[in-house]
Order: sequence, then C-alpha cells, then structure tokens
Amino acid sequence: MSLSMGACPHAWRHHLHHRGRMWAASPAFRRQLVLLRSLAPTTCAYGGRASSSSLRPHAMSAAAGPVYEADAEAVVRRITPPLDRARHKGQAGKIAIIGGCREYTGAPYFAAISALKVGADLSHVFCTKDAATVIKSYSPELIVHPILEESYSVRDDERESVSSSILTEVIKWMERFDCIVVGPGLGRDSFLMDCISNIMRHARQANIPTVVDGDGLFLITNNIGLVEDNSLAILTPNVYEYKRLVQKVLNCEVNEENASEQLTALCQKIGGVTIMRKGKADVISDGKKVTQVSTFGSPRRCGGQGDILSGSVAVFSSWARHFLLSNKQPKETSVNPMVLGCIAGSLLLRKAAALAFEKNKRSTVTTDIIEFLGQSLEDICPAGR
Repeated sequence: MSLSMGACPHAWRHHLHHRGRMWAASPAFRRQLVLLRSLAPTTCAYGGRASSSSLRPHAMSAAAGPVYEADAEAVVRRITPPLDRARHKGQAGKIAIIGGCREYTGAPYFAAISALKVGADLSHVFCTKDAATVIKSYSPELIVHPILEESYSVRDDERESVSSSILTEVIKWMERFDCIVVGPGLGRDSFLMDCISNIMRHARQANIPTVVDGDGLFLITNNIGLVEDNSLAILTPNVYEYKRLVQKVLNCEVNEENASEQLTALCQKIGGVTIMRKGKADVISDGKKVTQVSTFGSPRRCGGQGDILSGSVAVFSSWARHFLLSNKQPKETSVNPMVLGCIAGSLLLRKAAALAFEKNKRSTVTTDIIEFLGQSLEDICPAGR
C-alpha cells in the first residue's frame, strides 16, 4: 500500500493506525520487548542491581503501540563495558566530532570532552584552522585536526581540489572510529556544508554510526538523502529542529496530540534512522517502536547541553553496538543499538545536570554538568565492583 504524506491526510493516519496495531500484535514486536527486557539482568557486570524490567508502559499511540518509559539504568549497566586489565587503548571507543568553525568553538569541545568523560578512550575533533588552536587550548586530551575550510579562505578555482583534499584526509582516519558526531559548532558556510556532505557519504559507505546534531541537522533537513535508509544514523533535534524536519519531510506541522504517531511516521518516511526528539522527556524512535526517558534533570537550560548529549550518545551507541555484536543476536530480532545509545545518553545527561544544579543552582553552566558525567555513570554502574 502506498500513500503520500501530503498534509498528513486522514487516510495516512488510518494507514499508520492499522500498521501500528499489526506491529504491536506481531511476533517481531514481542521479540523486541523480550530482548529489551533481557538487557536488565538481576546484577550487572559490576554487581549493581537492575530493576525487574527494562521498560514500563507509559502512554498509547495508535501508530506505534505503547510508548515505553525505558528502564534506562538497566540499559546503561548492560551495555557499559567492564574495565578489564586485558583491554588496550581504543577498545572502549574512538569518537570523532566533525564541527567547529571560527565563530563556534565551544560546541565541538563540549561534545568531544563529554565522550571522554563518559568513558571513550580517544576523542578527535575535525574543525577549521581558525577553530583548531582555540579548541586545543581548552584541553590537551583532545586530538584536533585543523583540516576543514570555509568559503572565505578558498578561491573559486580551488574549491574542487580543496574539497577532495579534505575528504582524503578524513578518510585516512574514518575507519578507526566507532562513531562520529556531525554538526556541533559547524556553522552554515556553503563550502563547508558541501565538504561535510562528502564526509557523511563516506561514513555511510564505511558503516560508521553517525550522530547528527546542531548545524548537521540543518544540513540533512535540506538533503535528506544523506541519512535516508541509514540504520546507523541518529538525529537529535530540539524543538525547533524537529519542527523543521517535520515540515520538510512530512509536509505538515508538529502535532502534539499525536506526537508518537508523527515521530514514527517521520522515522519511517526517512527510512531506518533513529530520532531522539529532545524535550521535557526525550522521545526516541526508529520507526518500529517509541521509547522515552523522562528522568528529571535540571530546570537550568544553559546552552551546550545538547553537545554533551551528542557526545554521550555516540559513546553509548558504539558500546551498545559492540555488546549486541559480541552476543551474536540474530539481526532480525536484535534490539537497535542506536536506540539503546540514545536511552543511555539521555539518562546520563539528565543525572549529571541534576547533580550540577544541586551544587550550583542558577549559576550552573555546561562545564559544571560535564564534571558530573563520571559520577553519574559511577552511581549507576560502579567501576570498582
């Protein structure tokens, strides 16, 4: 059955309702629930207690079936790798942030340092030359590659050769990474956007999971083909970015009365991607089911928290992917590791934000929250047990 989304006509909603009821009743849906619950054993690798189930019914959606409140702590415990003396540098994750220009240097730093604070071994930043020295000055822990260029620094007759050179340099590193984050502090320079498009296409060919945030969402909203049918892509839009995505892809306005149904439709229309709609509750879907994390974080809404989230999601998604591959679950029944990464990243940010606010109240800023990422993960999954 083929239907055009148009302006979200009644026929399409009826179609989604019918498909949702079929999916909710299907053996595949039940297997997904069993597998998600299997991520919450009685004890984790560190001896921490897990709750009795990893998902709790929260609300109903005609298209997607139940919206489940994730037992996110159980997910974090299950996918976080143990600290094993036999491991070597890099096995706990190598993450790359693609972003950072002369106007925006904080966002890529926040994402990259958050990845390290969560537990990745190595964190790289690919940015413009103007941003590189500034980002390096924030922390010696980051590996900074000053290879991106903006239009003002490239002559028209050089564009093709410079773009090719940038891609060649990134390709040297790409297959080393467990996940990349595209967008923090990227800006919207046209030449830079073209270069990032080429990088995203190569990452897809190399099967590298990709988290798209910030200006990366502006890029893909105007070029959906960059993430279309990519099951390793995660989009993390805020309220405004989500509105633009819905308008562009579904050709209608955001419908809060049928929010779950609309999120499911958006994922299905793009094809295979995982979307985490950020808000009071972070609502996550891959087009098959809808999960949310509503643990309260902080009333302080300082800028930069989305960058912490994107770096954290990148690490947890790579861990979840490795965990599921190591357990050799059949592809047709396996839980989506991108969804698990979103659940874990959402919870960790919220817990860190709560701790930072408890200490700093109105003066809480992003760097305060980053400092509590380690304690938040330790509280959930102690490293010494």
